[in-house]
Amino acid sequence: MKYHEIKEIKHKLKRNTTPSEKLLWKHIRNRQLKGRKFLRQHAIIYDTDHDEYFFFVPDFYCIAEKLAIELDGKVHDFRKGKDANRDAILEDQDIRVIRIKNKELVNPTAVLDKIISSFRLEDDDPAFKRKSYQ
Repeated sequence: MKYHEIKEIKHKLKRNTTPSEKLLWKHIRNRQLKGRKFLRQHAIIYDTDHDEYFFFVPDFYCIAEKLAIELDGKVHDFRKGKDANRDAILEDQDIRVIRIKNKELVNPTAVLDKIISSFRLEDDDPAFKRKSYQ
């Protein structure tokens, strides 16, 4: 896929945010979760062939932690093989993937704790300090 096509897909996904994505985003945006910056619908390119790109777009991604968060609705019950393949490719890129079922979001605190428990870096790591431009 060409890069401009990837950008179109990302924009489409952002415009069609699910209620579960909106709910979690409310809790993790603007560095609210232990100072980590999460991106929404960020394309991760895992391979290229000339001007063709092979990529995945997780629901949320923290670059500093190399952590992708996927919210799984009912459709994922029927695509476990594809999801496992996708997770393996990302893990080959040293990106960890955590999957959260939409129904888990009835308890946002437990979901946030699950995400926090997957962090590898210390909270005072310089990666989480906002840069000041003087």
